[in-house]
Amino acid sequence: MPHIHWEDPYCAEASACFRIGTDSLGNAYIAVSGAEDAYLTDTREALRALIRAIKAGQADHLL
Repeated sequence: MPHIHWEDPYCAEASACFRIGTDSLGNAYIAVSGAEDAYLTDTREALRALIRAIKAGQADHLL
């Protein structure tokens, strides 16, 4: 398992909390807070694109 540096959880109103992490190889991770051992991983740029889409209201149904 890679060493992942997890950021503080992001929690929406009455919703699950998510955490974003990175490793030294340039990979990005996202997981439900409290279940960091069951994460999704991709490149940092892919994670940035997902976050931008969510913020733009294009992908909010994914969460």
